[in-house]
Amino acid sequence: MNRIYETLITEHFNDYTQMVFLGGPRQVGKTTISLHAKKLTTRFYYLNWDVATDRAIIIQGAHRVAEYANLEKLSHSKPIIVFDEIHKFSRWKSFIKGFFDLYKDKIFIIVTGSSKLDVFRKGGDSLMGRYFLYRIHPLSVAEYVHQKLNHEIQLPKKIPEKSWQALIQFGGFPEPLLRAQSRFSTRWQNLRSQQLFREDIRDLSRIQELGQIEILATLLKNFAAQRIVYSNLANKIGASVDSIKRWIKILESFYYCFTLKPWTKNISRSLLKEPKIFLWDWSEIKDIGVRTENFIASHLLKAVQFWTDSGLGKYNLYFIRDKDQREVDFIVTKDEEPWFLVEVKHSSEAKLSPHLAYFQAQTKAEHAFQVALDMDFINKNCFEIHTPIIIPAKTFLSQLV
Repeated sequence: MNRIYETLITEHFNDYTQMVFLGGPRQVGKTTISLHAKKLTTRFYYLNWDVATDRAIIIQGAHRVAEYANLEKLSHSKPIIVFDEIHKFSRWKSFIKGFFDLYKDKIFIIVTGSSKLDVFRKGGDSLMGRYFLYRIHPLSVAEYVHQKLNHEIQLPKKIPEKSWQALIQFGGFPEPLLRAQSRFSTRWQNLRSQQLFREDIRDLSRIQELGQIEILATLLKNFAAQRIVYSNLANKIGASVDSIKRWIKILESFYYCFTLKPWTKNISRSLLKEPKIFLWDWSEIKDIGVRTENFIASHLLKAVQFWTDSGLGKYNLYFIRDKDQREVDFIVTKDEEPWFLVEVKHSSEAKLSPHLAYFQAQTKAEHAFQVALDMDFINKNCFEIHTPIIIPAKTFLSQLV
């Protein structure tokens, strides 16, 4: 199926000369998305660092790559070159900078990486101003139902029930989701885990405590959607609090998990405490209530990062909790101002949380939603409502990204 990011790349090359950086988890579809750019030009080139012959071309430097791409040859359209998994090259930043500075007027450049491309600084000059980063996420409800996203908020559209159930059970990574088979999904998760720890983290971070990090990752499946208590994790693993914090940052940099900080602005008696933690692959979480919250968190993170990467504004995602134990699961901000609150419930029978109205009054957020996973789709625009309300997850998520 087509991904929304393909349109984003097309629009980028119509408007900008900067490089496209595609960041995201292993097997989320970055390579497939980059290869779709082939239809934008009559001359398309692809170099994968993991392929020995391609690696040999890259190592020889910018001029060798230019020769490979025939950049001295006139063509009907500007050529495109993809550097896939180039971050594994120890001098990748200096190489990319040099190639871009020499040939930016002659070729469009796409760079992909399954670790955060702005994390591993191996030397060389900054790439500031030379690229725009687009963060690739797993498939979501909106990607299923909308061929193209034209606005910040979409009109609601119903997702087929079979696709909805598959998303919740198998996660949003394309291959296990589209196969929708339990045995395949289990084997795929095991293989992805091996590649993450035995290849990516080992080779790129040079870290020695791989066994302990794997234990930490396993524990995090049981701590998803909870505030991190670093001392508890340290005691369970037999490591220091500083080590736990460092390892979680490493897991974040490889898109295994993500953390959300508490929103404290204009919140009386707010807690300036540890963040909450979530997994990129919510299908690994067994508890359905926890999986539900992680499922919604992943959709919200995808939305705020897509809107930010698209240049619509600066969006962020937080949670709210105060010293009186009042809490709302999520708050989305736009240009550092509260926009909407989200409380997650698995059942539509749950009463409307009074904390939504309380924190809406404090934050002045435009909307306050209690999102119910089991509620049937309703074809109404949730974002036309400005008072706290219970809404279907199927409707709400179809209006995001």
